[in-house]
Amino acid sequence: MRYVINQRIFAFGDDFSIKDYTGREVYFVKGKVFSIGDKLKLYDCQGQEVINIRQKVFAFLPEYYIDLYGQEVARVKKQFTLFSQKFDIDSSLGTFEVCGNILAHNFEIYKNGTIVAEVSKKWLAIRDSYTVDIDESENHAFILALCIVIDQVLHDNNKNNN
Repeated sequence: MRYVINQRIFAFGDDFSIKDYTGREVYFVKGKVFSIGDKLKLYDCQGQEVINIRQKVFAFLPEYYIDLYGQEVARVKKQFTLFSQKFDIDSSLGTFEVCGNILAHNFEIYKNGTIVAEVSKKWLAIRDSYTVDIDESENHAFILALCIVIDQVLHDNNKNNN
């Protein structure tokens, strides 16, 4: 299934709209405006919370936790590397790995050695736009949350370098 993630640039906080290939909004993400560390919630189109993303504060490297329906299912931590972006993903849903050109936002997500999602980022005039193709057998909300966490790490890294 193909999704398009659009970051809402002019919104307060880190807000995203997630649409299916027909352009229908199927999820949306609301970020907390005034918080220490990133805190985001992914909601379905009925407004029900599906995913909670929270950043560990006071960590040497960026570290996030993903809760699915109130249960912690993953910890995503940026690895210390000099010339590339790598992530450790510890998850009860499987063994996940991110491969590709993460800085260019063109990468694949593997689960147990098999590709389960492909991410391609397009730059538009007003906002960032991501295309995410997810295998039908996967938990789509979780994969979308992984993509948003990676984007948050890259965005925060760029913000700190400027």
